[in-house]
Amino acid sequence: MRDTDARKLQILGAIVEDYVSTREPVGSKSLLDRHELGVSAATVRNDMSSLEEEGLIHQPHTSAGRIPTDKGYRAFVDHVATVKPLSAPERRAIGTLLEDSGDVEELLGRTVRLMAQLTQQVAMVQYPARRQARIRHVELVKVADSLLLVVLITEAGRVDQRTVPVFAAQPAEYYVDLRDQLNRAISGREVTDLTAPVNDLLETIPPADRAAVQEVADALVSLAATRAEDRIMLAGTANIARSAEDFARNVEPLLDVLEEQLVLMRLFTEMHASPGSVEVRIGSELHDRALHQAALVGAGYGAGSHLAILGPSRMDYAAGISTVQAIARYVSRYLE
Repeated sequence: MRDTDARKLQILGAIVEDYVSTREPVGSKSLLDRHELGVSAATVRNDMSSLEEEGLIHQPHTSAGRIPTDKGYRAFVDHVATVKPLSAPERRAIGTLLEDSGDVEELLGRTVRLMAQLTQQVAMVQYPARRQARIRHVELVKVADSLLLVVLITEAGRVDQRTVPVFAAQPAEYYVDLRDQLNRAISGREVTDLTAPVNDLLETIPPADRAAVQEVADALVSLAATRAEDRIMLAGTANIARSAEDFARNVEPLLDVLEEQLVLMRLFTEMHASPGSVEVRIGSELHDRALHQAALVGAGYGAGSHLAILGPSRMDYAAGISTVQAIARYVSRYLE
């Protein structure tokens, strides 16, 4: 890289840092006052003019100040931003909070709240990919004469349960035996692949008992189907409202997007970050008009599973990247 290019990137980085912290357009004088650039005021002005010609910064109004464009933020993320490792107390706090989680549901809940708190952005966590959701154990508990508690536990540690009415009710001992048969038939199967083994089990049941087994099987398959749905956990939506002035248009379309799981699932589907790696998308790269003044910083935490923060393009990318990456690694380690 030429010295002039390196210097212009340094100035771009200073503009981004100042604009992120002040929300005010940045002029050459303030750059020289706040940063040790080692060059003259004339050189800073010339480099700012070059950055503007390249579409990396622009002048929002007639003042002398400049602000970064989406292209400028992209150049900053790709060439300037330095990921600062978390401090030892921060790492310990994250580790303690996540390691105390009882199951995957609680882990993801703590994760999304922690990301929102640390970054002051909207935090999103995608539930583990379907192919990771395999059955570890099924439990059947008769809780009343005509009520049965069906519990489904996956290998990832997630617990789902449902109390269902049973019209062909049997003694409690009957459901203990049926539980053992079901576990032999479906243990290790994906939650999306239960119909065939359950039907095979039904074929072995005496006709007189088939109605009792069928209603349990139907409840179990239905419970597994809800587990198979791709879902996203959110926290920190109020942070968008606090950043409303960063969105020239009404912030309501963005809030609507946050309520639409399909839009958010598309964002996760388009991510290619492997476990531990980070991906940043800015403005039009998010392919949604409501998100053109937003940015997403995401990381993989397992095969096909991601977590991310979403906020205005004027966000602290260095801090966001380091936080998202660190938390993704902790979650991945926990699941392993």
